[in-house]
Amino acid sequence: MRLPHTLTPVRLDSLPGGVRFGRIARIALAALTALGVASCSKPEPPEIAFAPYAKSYQTKMSLAQVDYKFPIPPAELAKITPDYLATLDEEQIDQIYARLTAGPIPDGAFEGRILLPRGSSGKFRLSELVGGFGGTVLHLKGLVVEEIGEVLWRGKVFFRDEGVLRNRIEDLSLLKKVGLVEGEPKKMNYAGKETWLLFPAKLYCGQSLLDSRRESIIIDYFFSDEIAGYQENPDYLAGRRGLKVRDEIRMIRPGFYLGRAYLDRGFALNFTLYDKDTDDKARANFVATGKVQEDCWPGTQKRSVIAAAPAKPGKP
Repeated sequence: MRLPHTLTPVRLDSLPGGVRFGRIARIALAALTALGVASCSKPEPPEIAFAPYAKSYQTKMSLAQVDYKFPIPPAELAKITPDYLATLDEEQIDQIYARLTAGPIPDGAFEGRILLPRGSSGKFRLSELVGGFGGTVLHLKGLVVEEIGEVLWRGKVFFRDEGVLRNRIEDLSLLKKVGLVEGEPKKMNYAGKETWLLFPAKLYCGQSLLDSRRESIIIDYFFSDEIAGYQENPDYLAGRRGLKVRDEIRMIRPGFYLGRAYLDRGFALNFTLYDKDTDDKARANFVATGKVQEDCWPGTQKRSVIAAAPAKPGKP
């Protein structure tokens, strides 16, 4: 006996018109149902309000006012994904960053994703951004920063107790090709893959270059040559004799951070860091309370924590 609605191969041209139409209708209905299920399975986008703005700087609301007038409920922060952030322009990402606190200094390995800054003209290439920094940019023999970031970089590993961070690089071929790797860098196993740990940085709380009202977690490469395990090539690229990289991050929710990267104090790009295990364990409590451990100074302007609006009747 066949189960109900089980389809078997049939030549449609051998069936009477009415039967053929019924079978086609059932197939179409099944396809539409499958598409409906797939669409419902997609993450629900967050409902986040943004202060109005135009191109000129004078039209933009101060970050303190954005924080005060447009607080983001924990339930909406819990819906933010890297894909959602990638749909925003730079002003919107800045407004989200300003409404965050640093949260706890991370520990362990995090997956990374680069979000190039976007404006009305679309994405900017990092090679173009870096070009304006004159003497701070090294001659990289054709290796542009965009390639380093998007092809080689896979995330960061935090060594919280040591106050140190290292970057996860899974493919050294590009760096080796241009002679920027000497010896064999230290490796670790992450998610079943061997990963090189390069470009060390110091880890501490400090002033945000975007929003000085509260501290961010700083990832500072300037004195990377003082960190144990430093190797001249390629680690010098990020340090004081190279691009002078300085990152800062704030927590969207436990296990998920939004970051900003600077080259010699000039803004270059956004990035995200994500640890699924931490997110899965802490998400429910964060949504319910909005409270987390704060390792850095949260500032004198208290961040508003409001409850999420109840779901509308009939809304999935």
